[in-house]
Amino acid sequence: MTHYLEFEKPLAEIEGKAEELRAMARANPEMDVEKEAAALDSKAATLLGDLYKTLDPWRKCQVARHPDRPHCKDYIEALFSEYTPLAGDRNFADDHAVMGGLARLGDRPVMVIGHEKGHDTKTRIERNFGMARPEGYRKAIRLMDIADRFNIPVVTLVDTPGAYPGKGAEERGQSEAIARATEKCLQIGVPLVSVIIGEGGSGGAVAFATANRVAMLEHSIYSVISPEGCASILWKDAEKMREAAEALRLTAQDLSRLGVIDRIIPEPRGGAQRDRRTAIATVGEAIGDFLDKLEKKSRKALIRDRREKFLSMGEKGLAA
Repeated sequence: MTHYLEFEKPLAEIEGKAEELRAMARANPEMDVEKEAAALDSKAATLLGDLYKTLDPWRKCQVARHPDRPHCKDYIEALFSEYTPLAGDRNFADDHAVMGGLARLGDRPVMVIGHEKGHDTKTRIERNFGMARPEGYRKAIRLMDIADRFNIPVVTLVDTPGAYPGKGAEERGQSEAIARATEKCLQIGVPLVSVIIGEGGSGGAVAFATANRVAMLEHSIYSVISPEGCASILWKDAEKMREAAEALRLTAQDLSRLGVIDRIIPEPRGGAQRDRRTAIATVGEAIGDFLDKLEKKSRKALIRDRREKFLSMGEKGLAA
């Protein structure tokens, strides 16, 4: 079943009418409705293109959170072979909001780490909606250490509203764990590539995305806080999330202009949720391209490249 976003309601009506006509034809084979249905298909395709050509920041937030959008687990299953999951932080527990392990991208061994939101009620609860606890970040640190020790590139897939703000997480050192993960990203001497595949929220995203190269899918978002949270703080009104989304400059297009990210990965018409296979394949090509170039650099050059990238961040935007 297709999930339609609020601004896609006119599209839902047209596609629904086309499906109704075809259902009637299946029930009564003598009916010839293909011409009318094809006309509706054409109208829907044009409307879909128009809707996604002019997405404002708030609509991009909605697309980035679409329940049918491919998640970390989908990318791992489709892009990587010989995936061997590694669990636990060797201190407290295994956080299911963070998944990772050794795998191969083509013939290249990699360590892949990412946030997983889940795809239905049961898995979303199990994965805590992609909001990692301290043990999730400490697991990521452990996996990055392994990758560094064995000279294996690291690929991170970011899709989180932010780190989990619960009482237990704070008691176990959430802020410290995020800071340590960010520090570890800066320390490792292997290529580190990050892709924002959906939401990149707050320090919970930065802890995985302090990379040599950062890419974003065309309709993903990356910001210091959610639009709802920002609106609640600035205007004491979460309903002003549209104004907040505009002010946060959280779209891939804004962040590319500001020099925060290195590449925008195009999505199929209508978003990654409409053609998951193509979207996943495009992400795989971008990761492979980044790694091809980064693997030619020495360990010292990779660390220097990463540090300089983040120390100079914002200069491009200020100059503009």
